[in-house]
Amino acid sequence: MSIQKPHHVLVVGAGSIGERHLRCFLGTGRTDCSFVEVNADLRARIVDRYHTTGFAELQCALDSVGKGGTPVTAAVVATPAHLHVQQATQLVEAGLHVLIEKPLSTKREGLDDLLGESRERSAVAAVAYVFRAYPALAAMRAAIQSGRFGRPVQLVATCGQNFPTYRPAYRETYYTDRAKGGGAIQDALTHVLNAGEWLVGPIDRLAVDAAHQVLPGVDVEDTVHLLARHAGVLASYSLNQHQPANEITLTVNCERGIARWEPHQRRWRWMIVPDEPWHDEPHEPLERDTPFLRQAHSFLDAIEGKSAPLCTLAEGAQTLNVNLAALASLDAGSWQTVEGRG
Repeated sequence: MSIQKPHHVLVVGAGSIGERHLRCFLGTGRTDCSFVEVNADLRARIVDRYHTTGFAELQCALDSVGKGGTPVTAAVVATPAHLHVQQATQLVEAGLHVLIEKPLSTKREGLDDLLGESRERSAVAAVAYVFRAYPALAAMRAAIQSGRFGRPVQLVATCGQNFPTYRPAYRETYYTDRAKGGGAIQDALTHVLNAGEWLVGPIDRLAVDAAHQVLPGVDVEDTVHLLARHAGVLASYSLNQHQPANEITLTVNCERGIARWEPHQRRWRWMIVPDEPWHDEPHEPLERDTPFLRQAHSFLDAIEGKSAPLCTLAEGAQTLNVNLAALASLDAGSWQTVEGRG
């Protein structure tokens, strides 16, 4: 006899990231799960792999899930980004809490309605910027916010990975089309921009240079350089999606010290006295699912009123505005003010 879980989470979209969410929410031991996937072959594979229920259409799932069992509590939106806001609004109107994959959208249309509906219905609405679930980055942020290094004045982020290794089907997916969330700015750099805003506050102005340099089969940008102002903090972000090494180095220089996150080295580190050795704060290696499992637990905790979401809908909307300003800067070749800032 199966034990009824306190939640039922509906995962909308069962591509690689949707499957990861499904696996990790099941891994919490706190939820039953079902999913929506329009691709019949993929839907059958996921049903067979996880022994759960799959639906071809979202409305059919909403009409069926939880009948005779745990009512559906929440949903994860893991479809292409241009569908996120419309689907999330439909889910909130159906009485569900929502965790929305990054980026929140590819445009602002419908966002005010989603924000208003979630407030009116007291729905937990969060955006899945998973770097916030990395314990070392959270520890570094807490140290910066404590004031031990003084006021942040500069942020420098250098990032790269071999995208085809992790997304071999990128040529056949959303990645080829900016309107669906494709390109390095919306796909990868958005993670780092959101982490930077989490560390030192919102971006209000930026300028971008980017180009397609290497990735075969696409013509969207795969290499990006971005200069930004987080109010009084000067920032620079560099990212590519074609280098062999999978590395992130995110450094915050402060008035009296420096803090640096290096997840590929499994640590964050700091220095206060000039020329002294780095003080390393190491952590155990993280399996690829571990941050997503932590994110799932955090989202369930938010639903239960135990904590705030890791990334609120408003914070995700701010990073969406940064993404759109970055694309506008690339097209115009000029500095841009982030909408709602400055």
